[in-house]
Amino acid sequence: MSFIKTPSAKSAAHLISALLFAIFFVAALAPGAHANPKYASIVIDANTGKVLHARYADSPRYPASLTKMMTLYMVFEALEQGKIKTSTRVPFSAHAASMQPTKLGVPAGKSISVETGIYSLVTKSANDAAAALGELLGGTESNFAKMMTAKARQLGMSNTTFRNASGLPNSKQVTTARDMATLGIALQEHFPRQFKYFETPSFKYGRTTMRNHNRLLGRVAGVDGIKTGYTRASGFNLVTSVHKDGRSIVAVVMGGKTGRSRDAHMEELLAANVRKGSKRRGNMLIARVGGTTFSGLPATIAQIDIDEIPLPASPQRSATIGAPVAASVVTAYAAEPAPRPAAGIDTMSTASTQSRDGWVIQIASLPSQDEAVAFLRQAQDRAGSVLDGRSPFVEEFQKGSTVYHRARFSGFGSKSAAWNACKALKKYNYSCLAFDNS
Repeated sequence: MSFIKTPSAKSAAHLISALLFAIFFVAALAPGAHANPKYASIVIDANTGKVLHARYADSPRYPASLTKMMTLYMVFEALEQGKIKTSTRVPFSAHAASMQPTKLGVPAGKSISVETGIYSLVTKSANDAAAALGELLGGTESNFAKMMTAKARQLGMSNTTFRNASGLPNSKQVTTARDMATLGIALQEHFPRQFKYFETPSFKYGRTTMRNHNRLLGRVAGVDGIKTGYTRASGFNLVTSVHKDGRSIVAVVMGGKTGRSRDAHMEELLAANVRKGSKRRGNMLIARVGGTTFSGLPATIAQIDIDEIPLPASPQRSATIGAPVAASVVTAYAAEPAPRPAAGIDTMSTASTQSRDGWVIQIASLPSQDEAVAFLRQAQDRAGSVLDGRSPFVEEFQKGSTVYHRARFSGFGSKSAAWNACKALKKYNYSCLAFDNS
C-alpha cells in the first residue's frame, strides 16, 4: 500500500509554474551564459586581488572600445615620463580623420590638445582621437598597437593582442575579461591622478557637450569609471571601478545584448559582490615595468652613459615573477618578454627616455628579462629591510648589437637615500650604482 499522496492537478500546475519561474530567475542573473557566446564576466577585489566572481573570464572576446583603456594607459605613461604634456598638440592625419564614428570629426591637418584627446576617449570614446594619439606616440597606429601589445604582456595580460588604438573591428584584436580587469586595476594603481579623468560626466568640445557613455557614473554609489565598448562582434562591454567604504572593486561584463541589459547585469554583480571586498589594502597588485620608447618624439632627458654592472651571482631561474595573486590578477615586474619591435619602431638605447624620475639604483645588468626579474626578486628576499617600499623595474638597453636588461629600483627621495641603499646592499654582496634619473 502506498502512503504517497498524489498531487492534485492544481498543485501540480503551481509546482510547474514555480519551476519555470526559478529557471527564468537563474537565467536572468547570468544573462547570455547559455545562449550568448559573447558573454564573460569577472569581479575582482582590487585591494587583495581575490576573485569574487568569474564566468568565462579566460575565454577570448573582442574588446571593442575597452581597447582605449590601453591607449590611455600609454598616454598617461608618456605624461609621467615627460614625453608629452596635457597641452601638447595632437595632429590629425588623413588616416586618423577617416576613422568611423564615434568621432570628434577633426579635419586632417588640424589638431587638438592631449587633454582634449583624453576627455574625448573617456566620454565620447572618439575613434579618430584614439588613432591620432596612437600616431603621436607610435609614429603610426599599427606601430602603436605593437607597443600596446608589448605593454599588455608586461602587465601580465597574456591573452590580449591589440591591432589598433580605438577598438574598431579587427578579428585579431582579442582579450579576456580577466585581462581587462588587470588593465583596470593597473590604471588606477599606476596613475591615481590621471584615473580621475574616468569620472568625467561630460565635456564640451566646440559647441557640443559630450556625455560619458558610462551610465553607472552618478547612478550607482561608489562607481568612479571606467570604460564602455561596443561592436557588433563584441556585444556591449563594460569595465567598472568602485571605491566604497574602504573597498575597491573592478568588475567586467562583456557581450551584453543591449547597453541596458549589460548595465543591469553589472549592477547585479556589484550588489552581490562589493560587500565581499576587503577594507584592508595590500601591496600593489600590478607592478609597473620598465619604460616605453615612443618613436618620433624628441628625447627630453640627457643621455646617461654608464658601464654595465657585472652580475655578482647567478639568480635562481625558478624565482621568476608572474605567478597569479589570489588565483587571479598577475603581479609582474616583467611578465612575458615584450616582442621585438618591428621595423619603424625605435629600439631602446642609451639615448632613450629613462623609465623613472629621481634617484635610482642599479644592481645588475643581465642578458634576459627573466634573469633580471629573478634577480630583483632575489634582492628583495635577501635585503628586504633595505629595499622595502622601493619599486623594482627592468629597463632594456641596447649597446651595439647586444641587448642588456638593467635590474633597478626607484623610489629614493634623495641622493643620500640612494647612496645609503647601495652601501647597505654591498654588505649583501650586491654591486650597486646610484644616479639621478631626472
